[in-house]
Amino acid sequence: MEERLRKLVAHYRDCEQQPVRFRPETWRSWLKAHGAAHVVDSSSPCPSGASGDRLISRGDLARLRDRVGSDDPDGLRDLFVAVMIWGSGTTNGRGPRYTDAALSDVRMPAVLASTREAVRAGDLSGAYRHFALQGVGRSFFTKWFAAVDDRDGDRALILDNRVLRSLNALGWTSWQAAGTRRLSVRYATYVSSMHGWAADLEVTADRLEWLLFQVNGHVDNTPPVPAGTPVAGPRQSPTTYSSH
Repeated sequence: MEERLRKLVAHYRDCEQQPVRFRPETWRSWLKAHGAAHVVDSSSPCPSGASGDRLISRGDLARLRDRVGSDDPDGLRDLFVAVMIWGSGTTNGRGPRYTDAALSDVRMPAVLASTREAVRAGDLSGAYRHFALQGVGRSFFTKWFAAVDDRDGDRALILDNRVLRSLNALGWTSWQAAGTRRLSVRYATYVSSMHGWAADLEVTADRLEWLLFQVNGHVDNTPPVPAGTPVAGPRQSPTTYSSH
């Protein structure tokens, strides 16, 4: 498996994840009622595409994360909204509706605060067990984990359907690796496994995660990529709710 990952890393060595394009006006009406419409401005103008489109990147999420205080529910809410925008892009039309459902859930402030605390303490299994908001499944709440994790060690990673499809194509399954059917333990096992592989391959774990997302299960059938070619990076999955 590691040799196949090594070939994948080499194949995409000149490619970088790009910011995600989104349409602010699609989001504003859903966010206004929650006092979060300003989040769409935590991004950059898009030089091409439909008029008014903007770009949001992982770097933008990191900057928002770094501005959140220790007791800052509005800051956590804004970061969560940005994560949902980044994960939805322009192709997941349900993103604004799912985000509205989560923002309307009375559990949201406590869930965001407690799961951030768990992630930053390294308790990824605990964060997984305790994340429960309307409209947000694993593909998106693991994006939240990755966004809030500012540790120097084995940071949380995204586990969506595309990443999982690639891992399965490589012959890796979370329940076999973890030795249990408990989803929370399987997620933590996935993260630790990815960091181990990334260290051996001399890449970052989040880059390896993105490469697995990019190929979407086609791990041995990747087309030639000219040097310097940027590869699009929206992180949405086909559905907000998913299983593995």
